[in-house]
Amino acid sequence: MPKESLETLIPELVHEEDWRRMRATSACLAGGPKAVDGLIHALETGSDALKIESAGMLARIKDPHGGVPLVRLLRDPDQSVRFAGKVSLEQMAGILLADTAAALVEDLHELKDEEQQRMVTSLLAVIPNAIEPLIGMLKHADQEARVLAATILEHLLDPRSADAMVDTMGDPALQEIAVRTLKKLGATRNRIDNAFNALRSVEEPVEREELRMEVVTELLGIGRPSVELLIEYLRDDDWVVREAAADLLGKIADVRSVEPLMERVREDKDTGVKELAVKALGLIGDSRPVGLLVEVFPIRPLRVYAIEALAGVKDVEVLRPYEDFFKEHQTSRDGLISYHSGGILSKLAAAAPEAPSAEEGGQAEDE
Repeated sequence: MPKESLETLIPELVHEEDWRRMRATSACLAGGPKAVDGLIHALETGSDALKIESAGMLARIKDPHGGVPLVRLLRDPDQSVRFAGKVSLEQMAGILLADTAAALVEDLHELKDEEQQRMVTSLLAVIPNAIEPLIGMLKHADQEARVLAATILEHLLDPRSADAMVDTMGDPALQEIAVRTLKKLGATRNRIDNAFNALRSVEEPVEREELRMEVVTELLGIGRPSVELLIEYLRDDDWVVREAAADLLGKIADVRSVEPLMERVREDKDTGVKELAVKALGLIGDSRPVGLLVEVFPIRPLRVYAIEALAGVKDVEVLRPYEDFFKEHQTSRDGLISYHSGGILSKLAAAAPEAPSAEEGGQAEDE
């Protein structure tokens, strides 16, 4: 039987037979850019079921070129298709490019449906590259669009918007929002700066650790508006400040912090900072650190944190290339390592499509 093309295999993502779906899935995961192009085409031309499966596959492949086509799904008449697009964009939030954020901002202004507007707004809150397009929208000719952008920026309270808010002070429609936003941004920075300055001033180790936990409890309520500032503090000269920042970023679980936390795991000279950075990555559950977590697993102080972080990865399929690694450690004398390794293997087994039966295999040969 001649080898089938991706063009013919992608529609089989929704085939009623398991082995055909399994074959299509494997082809997409191994297909590279051609698979991405084919899946984008399926988003535009396929049935509702195929659109949903293609959106999920793009999220698994994690190619940022799928971002804008996924945004277009948010306008689909079918609610299930819209939801699939939203979920896939959320899973890809950390790698999406500025063009995806710009498409979302454009949709935000044009969409009249409240449910779709809420969907787009929630996505803008988790996509790191969304700030620049929103800032650009502050200069839109339409006053309604400017007010909408300013309102979202006030909600996000990202320090990167501060200069733009200062620039809008001359716009009567935005002045009140800009003043409120700048006051909140200033108050947030002061609160974080004061807490970390107090932490630096303590020298006794036990007191430092107690105050670090108090600082984390105190600042956690700020949530996402603190993320950019906490990322700055990940590079602070004081190790206890870096620990507190890593701890907070893990508990807030915003994808913007994944790469900076990975940098701490690779480069920080303090073991405590590395430990908390690994724990934070586990709480976020993003797939990008998987290779790094496997790499640092042999470092004894990080072993348990690394396996717990691997167990926390939301997309179980990215763990499949490391199946032998988990099998090796399933019998570890360390109970936590064996427990989490076994748990990951169970998830992989549950997620694997059933192999084709002999009868189905014969049918495939006949075809």
